[in-house]
Amino acid sequence: MAGGWARDGAVSEQIEASISGELKRMQARKAPVGESLTHCADCEEEIPQARREAIPGVKLCIDCQQDRDGTYKARGGINRRGSKDSQLK
Repeated sequence: MAGGWARDGAVSEQIEASISGELKRMQARKAPVGESLTHCADCEEEIPQARREAIPGVKLCIDCQQDRDGTYKARGGINRRGSKDSQLK
């Protein structure tokens, strides 16, 4: 069921395209290569064996990798839709 002028299935196709695009982007990221380190390059903590086997060439422990990736980023509440309520402030 499509809304407006869109044909049936258009919304599902758009969702599928978004998902496949994101998967391609994630797969294109450079993966570590080479031999994994036994200890983190940043904090010198031991990298667990399971992580070294799961990600060949890993150089950082989980905590340092999360810090580097910026796992948690506080975002400002931007209302891109421009509703009347957001314009009253």
